[in-house]
Amino acid sequence: MSEHTFDETNITWRTLDWLPHIAFFVYKVDEENRIVDVVFKFAANQRVMLHRHKSPYVTLVMQGELRFYREDGTLKETRPTGSYVSGVANAAPHMEGGGDEDAIVFFSNRNIEDALYEFLDDAGNPVQVLGIADFKAQLQEQIATGTFAKVAARAA
Repeated sequence: MSEHTFDETNITWRTLDWLPHIAFFVYKVDEENRIVDVVFKFAANQRVMLHRHKSPYVTLVMQGELRFYREDGTLKETRPTGSYVSGVANAAPHMEGGGDEDAIVFFSNRNIEDALYEFLDDAGNPVQVLGIADFKAQLQEQIATGTFAKVAARAA
């Protein structure tokens, strides 16, 4: 366990039934400027299904370490707490996951055309796409259920 952990007590994590080992919280969807800011929690010692990023992004690891795996499952890279990385759209498909503890990572997706993430089956075929509209719907649900208000209030 790392010496410092991210205080997530004011976050109500959201999940998708078809996407195990990851939870998220949407902070902002700016359609005009084509930006989506979201924080993800990657489960310890697990991997999120094969995917590719469809827009440029920056990440900041806020807790734990984020592990990247190649399409064949071999470890490509480990990013420790504090790592800030810029990524490009349409790079090689990969899997991501937490290290020995849950990894909490802030993603700022930029210059989005429509899709942010394209999820692939084991043969590399697209099976699911998440776009701006999906994250906007999640943000609206957070606001409607009051789960966004307590985080926004603490930030004010």
